Amino acid sequence: MNALEQRSVIALASVYAMRMLGLFMVMPVFMLLGRDLQGATPALLGLAIGAYGLSQAVLQVPFGLLSDRVGRKRMIYIGLLLFAAGSFLAASTDSIYVVIAGRILQGAGAIASVLMALLSDLTREEERTKAMATVGISIGLSFSVSLVLGPMLGAVWGLSGIFYVTSVLALVALLVVARVVPAPHSQKASADTHPAREMLGRVLTDGRLLRLDFGIFALHFALTSLFLVFPTMLQDQLRLASQSHWWFYLTVMVTSFFAMVPFIIVGEKKRKMKPVLCSAIALLALAAVALTGVGNSLWAAWGVLFLFFMAFNLLEASLPSLISKEAPAASKGTAMGVYSTSQFFGAFLGGALGGYLLQTFGVEGVLWLMAGGLSLWLLVALSMPAPSYTTSLVVRLRETLGTSLDDMDACLRRLPGVQDVVIVEEAATAYLKVDRQDFSEDQLAHFEFVRQGNSS
Repeated sequence: MNALEQRSVIALASVYAMRMLGLFMVMPVFMLLGRDLQGATPALLGLAIGAYGLSQAVLQVPFGLLSDRVGRKRMIYIGLLLFAAGSFLAASTDSIYVVIAGRILQGAGAIASVLMALLSDLTREEERTKAMATVGISIGLSFSVSLVLGPMLGAVWGLSGIFYVTSVLALVALLVVARVVPAPHSQKASADTHPAREMLGRVLTDGRLLRLDFGIFALHFALTSLFLVFPTMLQDQLRLASQSHWWFYLTVMVTSFFAMVPFIIVGEKKRKMKPVLCSAIALLALAAVALTGVGNSLWAAWGVLFLFFMAFNLLEASLPSLISKEAPAASKGTAMGVYSTSQFFGAFLGGALGGYLLQTFGVEGVLWLMAGGLSLWLLVALSMPAPSYTTSLVVRLRETLGTSLDDMDACLRRLPGVQDVVIVEEAATAYLKVDRQDFSEDQLAHFEFVRQGNSS
């Protein structure tokens, strides 16, 4: 990357991280500290935890599309101000109903797709993979840090303190966008990073993609449900004081991250992604069931949570890659938009339905709900064909070519290893899905293409 791209990517990754850190810090402590809110019940606390996911799910794709009309930075400013306002509202009250409203307002700042579109505007095609990977790393890191930082801040400043810190983080992110992120000279609605209306129908009727969308829905449904019950189990059942929860989460997250890496390598390098994926889902379901039997053993609970997050981290890292591989050519941005919507809707329903079951049936009702949802996902995953091992290749077409677009499309499709082709005439760009085992980029030389980069 050149200096401008490095600056853009680091700045946008930090904005993404600060926003996600603010959303997640409250999760490991909300059920403990939220009990003191006026009108609090387990059902309402669960709704408050998941409420941000509803507005995120509804507004994710519209925010991205609207940024085409009014500009990327303007939509990011609006989103961050909404996020800061929601955080401040939740911090300034002792009513569970106002906290729910604050969480919904937080989620209304649904700028994830806009940030990715701005990333596309500020980076070249050949650097896009590195840029997206950097953002992905920042999201994973912010989630891990939030599980440690949340209990530490909660012990010192309480629930309001966490929300105030979240509000400050949103304002800092706004300053980063204003002062550090360059303004793009032009908006490039890249098919790799930006949702497009014309691609929605194709994405929403693709069985492979729908299975993966259900997967991220079930994964975040289970994650949100877990944090309805596990913090309380740690404090009340396992007798670990809330101010000490941070070290429990820290050791679990660090060790589980390194433990999942070999399985990622096996899945990708040995082309065993489906067995690895299904095994991880089964492990998640078994961990949910095992939590019902940990009794008063802190070490047993640590071991079960280690297995849960080893599987969770593996799936969280693998599913976006699978979406990228399975998405039809020139529709990866749209596929990722639907994927993100499914993720946030899962978080909402996990909180809302899990909270209701917690109030009605207790902790075991929530754990069996998790196990049931994950078992259903396992059945869906087992019915999925083995994932393809394609990558997206973006090439710029020479304007001087005298070949018709139909002939060019046909020639590209005849190349060994090419599985799908979409040519965008106005951008003089071809999007290819290729299998690297059978495809050689040298084949493109015969068609006088100028290679622009590998986008997945």
